[in-house]
Amino acid sequence: MSRRMLVVVNPHRADAAHAGALVTRALEAEGIEVCRNFEPGTDKPIEAAVVLGGDGTILHAASLTRGAGIPLLGVNLGHVGFLAEAEREDIRHAIQRLVAGDYAVEERHTLEVIVKQPNGDTETGWALNEATVERANLRRTVELAIEVDGRPVSTFGCDGVVVSTATGSTAHAFSAGGPVLWPDVDALLFVPLAAHALFARPLVVGPKSWFALEVTERSESEAQVVLDGSRSIDVLRGGRVEVRRGTHPVRLARMSDAPFTERLVKKFSLPINGWRGPVQDG
Repeated sequence: MSRRMLVVVNPHRADAAHAGALVTRALEAEGIEVCRNFEPGTDKPIEAAVVLGGDGTILHAASLTRGAGIPLLGVNLGHVGFLAEAEREDIRHAIQRLVAGDYAVEERHTLEVIVKQPNGDTETGWALNEATVERANLRRTVELAIEVDGRPVSTFGCDGVVVSTATGSTAHAFSAGGPVLWPDVDALLFVPLAAHALFARPLVVGPKSWFALEVTERSESEAQVVLDGSRSIDVLRGGRVEVRRGTHPVRLARMSDAPFTERLVKKFSLPINGWRGPVQDG
C-alpha cells in the first residue's frame, strides 16, 4: 500500500501556497500520495500532515483531523508559531525527516466544552488552546458565576474568562496575565479578563477538575464561548458552560529534543544576557 500524507495550507498567504507546492513536489518525488482534504473514515490511512502557516493554521488542521490520531508537522510561516516544529528555511530538511520517519510524536491535551442553555438545549465543542467565555455586547459586562468541581468559587462582572490547556497558556491566557505552563503539566488554567472583583486571580487545577461558568440572570450582557479563536457558541442569560479535559489529544510531530525553555526564550525573544549557567564545583 502506498504512503499517503495530508498537506494543509493557509489559504490567505501567497507564501504558504508556494511552500505547499514545494512540499507536494518533495513528497511525490518520494512516492508519497498527497491529499489536500481530509475525509474521516476513508480506507486509506493518512500517515502524517504537513501544516504550512502560523498557529492558527495548525489549530485549523487539528480541528480538521480531530480524533484521527494524525501527527501534525507545523512549519511556521507566521510570527510566533509556538505550535510549529520547523521554520520556513527548514522545510526541505523537515520533509526529509518526516519521510524517513525520523520524528517523535508529542500528545497535547485538549478541552471539551458543553453549553447548556436555559431552555434545555445543549451544544458541545472542543479546543486545543482555550475556551473563552466573553461578553456578547462589547459595551456591557457579563456577570459570571464561577464553579470548580461542582462547588461555587466566586461571582463577578468581567469582559470574560479564559480556560486553557497548558498548550494554550502561551496564547490568549498569557496575554491576559496568566502564567506559562510547561506542555507536560497536566492541568487546566483559568484567567479572568478585566474582572470587577477583589478575588479575580488566575487559577490552576488538576486534570480531573473541571470549571463551570454560569451567565447570571442579572448579567448586563449575554455571552459567547469562543473556541481557539475561530469557532463560537452563543450563551444566553441563565446559560451554563462546562469545561473539562478532553478525551482526544492532538498529536504533534517533533524533530527537536530541545527543552521547552529554549522554545520559550526563542519565540518570545527573552533576554538572557548575563546568564552564566550552573556553577562548577572545584
